[in-house]
Amino acid sequence: MIIEKIASELSVSPQQVQAAVTLLDDGATVPFIARYRKEATNGLDDTQLRALEQRLGYLRDLEDRRQVILKSIGEQEKLTPQLQAQILAADNKTELEDLYLPYKPKRRTKGQIAIEAGLEPLANSLFEDPSQEPESLATEYLNADVADTKSALEGARYILMERFAEDAALLQKVRLHLTREAHIQSKVVAGKEKEAAKYSDYFAHSEQLSKTPSHRALAMFRGRNEGVLQVSMNADPANEEGDRSSQCEGIIAQHFDIRDNGRAADKWLQSVVQWTWRVKILLHMENELFGSLREKAELEAITVFAKNLQDLLMAAPAGAKVTMGLDPGLRTGVKVAVVDATGKVVATNTIYPHAPQNQWDKSVRTLALMCQQHKVQLISIGNGTASRETDKLASEVVKALPDLKINKIVVSEAGASVYSASELASNELPDLDVSIRGAVSIARRLQDPLAELVKIEPKAIGVGQYQHDVSQSQLGKSLDTVVEDCVNAVGVDLNMASPALLSYVSGLNRTLAHNIVSYRDQHGAFADRKQLLKVERLGPKAFEQAAGFLRVMGGKNPLDASAVHPEAYELVKHISESAGADIATLMGNKDLLKSLKPQDFANQSFGIPTITDILAELDKPGRDPRPEFKTATFKEGIEQVSDLKPGMILEGVVSNVANFGAFVDVGVHQDGLVHISAMTDKFISDPREVVKAGDIVKVKVMEVDVARNRISFSMRLNDEPAPKQAQAKQERSARPQGQRNHQAKPQRQAQPANSAMGNALAEALAKAKKS
Repeated sequence: MIIEKIASELSVSPQQVQAAVTLLDDGATVPFIARYRKEATNGLDDTQLRALEQRLGYLRDLEDRRQVILKSIGEQEKLTPQLQAQILAADNKTELEDLYLPYKPKRRTKGQIAIEAGLEPLANSLFEDPSQEPESLATEYLNADVADTKSALEGARYILMERFAEDAALLQKVRLHLTREAHIQSKVVAGKEKEAAKYSDYFAHSEQLSKTPSHRALAMFRGRNEGVLQVSMNADPANEEGDRSSQCEGIIAQHFDIRDNGRAADKWLQSVVQWTWRVKILLHMENELFGSLREKAELEAITVFAKNLQDLLMAAPAGAKVTMGLDPGLRTGVKVAVVDATGKVVATNTIYPHAPQNQWDKSVRTLALMCQQHKVQLISIGNGTASRETDKLASEVVKALPDLKINKIVVSEAGASVYSASELASNELPDLDVSIRGAVSIARRLQDPLAELVKIEPKAIGVGQYQHDVSQSQLGKSLDTVVEDCVNAVGVDLNMASPALLSYVSGLNRTLAHNIVSYRDQHGAFADRKQLLKVERLGPKAFEQAAGFLRVMGGKNPLDASAVHPEAYELVKHISESAGADIATLMGNKDLLKSLKPQDFANQSFGIPTITDILAELDKPGRDPRPEFKTATFKEGIEQVSDLKPGMILEGVVSNVANFGAFVDVGVHQDGLVHISAMTDKFISDPREVVKAGDIVKVKVMEVDVARNRISFSMRLNDEPAPKQAQAKQERSARPQGQRNHQAKPQRQAQPANSAMGNALAEALAKAKKS
C-alpha cells in the first residue's frame, strides 16, 4: 500500500519505488542510488529520491501509529468493523487522530463525571426527543451526586459537548470551513508599542489564514513568543462588529440535525451547540490550524535555507591559488593569514590600519611585503565590521604591486567565528590563535567554498530566514542532506580532503572520515581507490557507497580520478579495447568517444543509462559542476548606508534569497532588498527563477531609510525612484494583492451578553484558555 501511494504521488511506477525502497533499506545513500543504480530505479533522480525517502518515513510512521491506535481501541473492546475500516482508510495523521479522539486515554473530564453520576440517559433523551421539557425531565435524575436540575442539565450538556467535539466527521467539516474562511489576526500588546517596534507591520493585521506567507506567519508567531503581539484566529471575518454568532455553530447544528422548531428543548440544545463551538472546538481548531500554519511556514523557511545553502556551497571556487585572508576589525585590528595553493597556512599577522591606532601606511607595507614573499594571487576580505575600510586598504596594496596581478574579493564571513572556536579548528590549526583561524577560513572559502564551509555547522552559515524559529532537528537534517548532495555532486580529492569534507561522502561517517585521514597521515597519499579497503572499519559496503565519489589524482589508475565507479572498471577496459586505445588515451578523446554507441556495450550488469554516463565521464573526467569564478566590483566611495542615493546603479552580490525577494550586498554592511515585484518585468512566483545566492547583479537604489537601516533596490534598471513624499505610498502599492495589511477588527468576547448561560460560558472559556 505504501509503495503504491508513493508511486502515485511521484507519478512513477511501483517497481521504481520498490527498487529504491529496497536499496535504501539495504543502506544505500540517495547520491549513490541516483548516480550508480539507474537501471534498478529506472532513472529516478536525486530530487525524486529525496522526496521518496521523506514520504516513506512519514507513511511508515503513520502505519506504526495506526497499529498502536487499533491495538488501544481493541483492548477497550470498542473496535467495531466500521471504525476499523475508517482507521485503515485514514491517509494522514490528522484524520487518524480525529478517529482516535473519543477513545484516547485522557484525564477525567466533566462529561465523564456526569456519565458516572448517571446523567447520560438524560443527555440522550433530550438529544433524541427535543419536545421534552428539560427542567421537568432533569428532576428524574437527581441523586446523591446531582443536587438539583441545574446541575443535572449542566452535566448532560457536558456529555453532549464532549461527544460532539470528538466526532471525526464534524471536525473535518469545521476544519474545511475554517481553512477556507478563517483569518489570522495580530495586534500589539497594550503598552509594548516601543518594545515591539520591529513588528509594527503587525500591530493591527489580519489576513486569510490559508494564504498567509511563511515569513509573515513566522514573524507573528515570533512576536507572540516574545510577548509583544497577541495572535488569534477570527473564524468569521465577514461578520459585522458585535455579531457574536459563528457559521461554525451552524455547521455543528446541521451535522447533528439540531433546529429551533419551538420545541421545549430546542433552546437548550442550541446552547449545547454554542458551548461546543466556543469552549471545545474553537480552541482546539485554533491550536491545530496555527500548528499546521507554523509547520507549513517552517517547512518553507527550511526549504529557502536549504536552497540558499546549496547555492552558496556550489558557488564557483577560485581554485588552487595562493590566497591572503583578511578578517576585518577596528579596535582589535585586522587579522591576516596567507595560505598556499593547497590551503596550508604559511604566514599570519595582525595589523591596525583603522581607528584608534590608525597605522595605515605601516599596514600597507606589511601586507605588501607578505604578498611579495608568498606570491599572493588573491586577497579574500571578510564582509563584517570595517570590511569596506579594509577593502580600501587592500586596493592600495594591489596598486603597489602591479606585477603580481592580485585580485581582491569581499566574501561572506558567516560562520567563520563559529569555525574558529570549534574542536575541528583546534585540531586542524592547533598552533594558531582563535582570532587568526577566522582569517584562515576566509582565505580558504575563496579557494573552495564547499571544502571550507562543510567545516561549519550548516545552521551557522546564516543564509536562512527565521532559522531560529523552526524545528532545529528538522532544519539540521534538511541542511545535512543539502551538504551531502553538494559534496557528492562535486566529488572529493581523497588525498586533500579534511575529515569534515570526507564525512559527507556517501557511505562514510565521522569515524570513517577520521580513520581515512589517520591512514593517510601514517602511510602517505593513497595510490588508488582499492587502498581504501585497508582503512580501519571501512568494509566492502562502505567502499561500494563511497568509492565513486572519491578521487585519487595522479594515481596508478587514471579512472580513479574520475566519477567512474570501480565496479565498472572492467567494462571501461572492454570499451577501450573495442575502441583500440588504452584507457588513458581514451579519456578526454572527444572524437573517439563520440563514435562509440552505448547499446554496443550493454549487458546484464550495466544498462544504457549507466554506460551513457560512463562515456560522458570519460569525455570530461572529474569535471566540476560548479560555475566559472567571477567577482563583483563595489563602487568606490560607497561605504555606508548614508552614502546611497535613490537612482544610483550599483553592482552587488546576492547574499540571500527569500520567498518575497532577494537581499543584495553592495558593500555598505547592510544588505538591501529587491522585492519579487521589482526583479523582472514578467510575473514570477519564486525569486529563484531570476537569481540565486552568490549571483552578481546590477541594482538601482529605489529608497534609503537611514534611521531604520533599510535599503530598497530594483533590478529593473529603468524604474524611477518615487519622490520622498510618495515613498510610503509606493511601498504599500508594491506589495502583491492579497499580501497587504488589513486593519484587524477588535477582538470580540466569545460570550452572549446579559444571560446566565453567558456568564457560565465566560467562566468556562477562561478556564479553557488557562489550561
